[in-house]
Amino acid sequence: FKMPKSELVPGTVLILLAGRFRGKRVVFVKRLQSGLLLVNGPFKVNGVPLRRVNRAYVIATSTRVPECPKFDDITDDHFKKTASDKLPEHKEAHKQAQKQADARLVPLIHQVPLLRKYLAAKFTLTRTMRPHLIKF
Repeated sequence: FKMPKSELVPGTVLILLAGRFRGKRVVFVKRLQSGLLLVNGPFKVNGVPLRRVNRAYVIATSTRVPECPKFDDITDDHFKKTASDKLPEHKEAHKQAQKQADARLVPLIHQVPLLRKYLAAKFTLTRTMRPHLIKF
């Protein structure tokens, strides 16, 4: 069961289904111009950086971060590959953007009891779990 696209609001906790961070819970930040979703771990909580994710590779949960801040400064251009990607200045810019994003989200996560532990825990299925009966 996936929530309809219209119900996906900033602050919703998503579960990543594919890629390097599969099974990790992340916070949905905003929908980018390209149609991809911008998500953040936050990096300080579970090691997932700011990433673009296709909607098909996430499961939305009913858990939300209250009053999720706006991230208007991060666009698709932030993720474009260029020749300067390997330069130390470019890597520093990405690190600074990550720190700023974490600084906005982490205090809100700490306000909700157990949300930090929930985001840090990896989602897995066991033999006895029935995926079609799970309420996310």
